Amino acid sequence: MNSDFIPAWWLPSPHLQTLWPFFFRKRRRLDIRHEQLELDDGDFLDLCWSRRQHGELVLLVHGLEGSIQSHYAAGMFHTLEVQGYRPVLMHFRGCSGRDNRLDRAYHSGDTADIAAVVAHIASATNSRVYAAIGFSLGANALLKWLGETGTDNPLAKAVAVSVPFKLHDAAKRLDQGFSRFYQQYLLRQLRSKMMHKFTGKPSPIKVDVRKLKSFWDYDEHVTAPLHGFKGVDHYYTESSSHQYLKEIRIPTQIIHAVDDPFMFASSAPTADEVSCSVERVLCQRGGHIGFVSGKIPFRAQYWHESKIIDFLAR
Repeated sequence: MNSDFIPAWWLPSPHLQTLWPFFFRKRRRLDIRHEQLELDDGDFLDLCWSRRQHGELVLLVHGLEGSIQSHYAAGMFHTLEVQGYRPVLMHFRGCSGRDNRLDRAYHSGDTADIAAVVAHIASATNSRVYAAIGFSLGANALLKWLGETGTDNPLAKAVAVSVPFKLHDAAKRLDQGFSRFYQQYLLRQLRSKMMHKFTGKPSPIKVDVRKLKSFWDYDEHVTAPLHGFKGVDHYYTESSSHQYLKEIRIPTQIIHAVDDPFMFASSAPTADEVSCSVERVLCQRGGHIGFVSGKIPFRAQYWHESKIIDFLAR
């Protein structure tokens, strides 16, 4: 689909589109119920439930080092409630502010936990999960799960926003130019979390995470060994969602900006690389989970949210 997104005149660049909502978007005060979900492997993850009692259930899946506090997650959660849906946000392991129990953490191809959460929500409410919305890393994992399950997927619809379709590309792009700023910010969080988690217990990997200066290095020495991959190349190859797009069988919308500073313009899938169930909404501009429009600052509009609501209601 041709996008009708018109970026705010005061946020003309991809970096401004990416950074403005991070720093300046008003965080909504959400009335949520917290749940600790026990997993079959002995670990746990934390869910945030809307207190609404009616409406279709919609699962939100955050990005790398995101949480319910992330501007895009809290904003989408609030918008869904206003539109009559019942959102539930899943935190990936260790992302809710509490260390998870096991040595492992989460990664870009971590589909088993998404499947477990969807099954739990359906069982706990005795109703289906109508849709799932993923952002960035969470969008990649969601698309991968949709492709893995095909016609057996229990959702009615899905949306993926600002997807790192090819993880090799994302790692290279984030090591170039101003995009290194995002890489270093996220790496500081990852390194700090690793050091905190293994302060009181032995680490299964022998590496000084303070010396890891790129995503490629971090995923080679931490993510891959912690999650059973042979190395970073094996991890990126197996976990990239791009190869699963032709196998998706439920109505799925992908919202992506060509100027996303987390990946190359060529990373976005072409029409012949997705199934007929996938609707591509490609914007020339928008940054990474930005899509900010509006005539004046501090009365910004978040175009992708209205696009998602239209898709869910269609």
